[in-house]
Amino acid sequence: MLRPIKSFDIKGQTVLIRLDLNVPILDDVIQDDFRIRACLPTINYCLSEGASVVLMSHLGRPNGEYNEQFSLMPVGEHLASLLEIPIKFSSDCISQDAIDTSLSLKTGEVHLLENLRFHKGESVNDSVFANKLSKHGRLYINDAFGTAHRAHASNHGVIDNFKNFGVGFLFEKEMKYLKDVINKPTKPLVLIFGGAKVSTKLELINRYIQKADTIIIGGGMVFTFLKARGYNIGKSLVESKMVGQAKNILDTARLNGKKVILPNDIVCSEDINDTNRNNPVSVRDIPENQMGLDIGAKTIEKYLEILDSAKTVLWNGPMGVFENASFAIGTEAIAKKLVEISESNSTVIAGGGDTASALRHFNMVDKVTHVSTGGGASLELMSGNQLEAINKLEI
Repeated sequence: MLRPIKSFDIKGQTVLIRLDLNVPILDDVIQDDFRIRACLPTINYCLSEGASVVLMSHLGRPNGEYNEQFSLMPVGEHLASLLEIPIKFSSDCISQDAIDTSLSLKTGEVHLLENLRFHKGESVNDSVFANKLSKHGRLYINDAFGTAHRAHASNHGVIDNFKNFGVGFLFEKEMKYLKDVINKPTKPLVLIFGGAKVSTKLELINRYIQKADTIIIGGGMVFTFLKARGYNIGKSLVESKMVGQAKNILDTARLNGKKVILPNDIVCSEDINDTNRNNPVSVRDIPENQMGLDIGAKTIEKYLEILDSAKTVLWNGPMGVFENASFAIGTEAIAKKLVEISESNSTVIAGGGDTASALRHFNMVDKVTHVSTGGGASLELMSGNQLEAINKLEI
C-alpha cells in the first residue's frame, strides 16, 4: 500500500518532495510546463496545511557534473510565477548551505534544490548522497511518477533515512489510472497504439491482446505490421527486427478471435516536411519512392466508429507526423473523438510523451480523463512490470 500525503499531519513540518521537473528549456525559457503544473496540487496542499517545502528534481542528463544548460534555475523562476510566491534556490543540492536553508524555512516557504544529476551519486543510488538529501526534511513525499522506473538516490535510497514517507497527488492519480483502471476496465476496452516503434510497446500489446476488445494501430509503427502482412511499404519507417514479432501479434489475435485493426489507407509523401497533403492511397499501393506519414480518411472513419462504443480507452502514440499540419489530421481526429467520449463518461487515458505532446498541440490536454506525465514509467507499469521506486514506497 502507498501512503497518500493526506494521511500525514504535516503542519509545522518541512516536507521534502521529489518532483519530475524535467521539462524542455530553450534560452532559459520553459517550452512546455505540463509537468510543472501537474505538481502544483501537492505543493499547494503542503503550503495550505502549514508546512514548508523543499523540492528536488533532475533535468536532462548532465552526466554527474555541473552544466549550466541543465540548471533548474529557469524552472524555479517559472514555478515561483505559478505559485505567486518567492522561492529560495540552492546551487548545490547537498551543500551545507543548502541544508541549512532547508532547516531554517518558515511555514509557507519553498526551497528548490539544484539539479540532482549534477552529482554522480544520484543515478547510481549512492547511500551517502541519499543520506545527505534526507537532511532537507522530516517527511518524504514522492510525486515524480515519471521517474518511477529508475531506482535512484532521490526516489529509492533516500527512503531508508525516513520513518514517514508517501506519495503526492500526481503519483496517486497516475497509479489509480495506469494500474487500477486499466487492470479492471469497464468494457469495451480499446487500445490505440501509434508513434514510431513497435519495440517500445511490445510488452504492453502482448499483455492486453487477450484483455482488450479491440487494438487500433497507427503511426510509424503500422508499417512494421504492414510489412509483416507482406505489403510493400515504400520508404516508410520500419523496424525490420520487429517484423516477426508483429506477425506473431497478428497471428495470436486471429487465433484468439481478437481484433487488431490496421489502416485501410495512408497519406504518403516523399518529404516529411511537405506542405501539401496528398490524396490517401490503399495500404497495398504505397509508392516505392514515398513514405507513409498519416492515416487516411477511410481509416479515420473506421477508427472513430470503433471508439464511439468504447467505455475505456488507452491511447499511446500519435497517428502520424502531427507536428506538420499536412499530416496532423489523423491524430487530431482521434483526439477530438476521445474528448467527445470522455465527456460522455467513458474513461480515456493518454500515456507517453508524444501522446501528451499531441494533445497539448491541439489544446486538448485538459479535456480527457487522464494524461500521464510518465513516459517509460507509464509503459512499464501498464506492461505489468515491477518498478523499484514504487516497491520502495510500499508499506
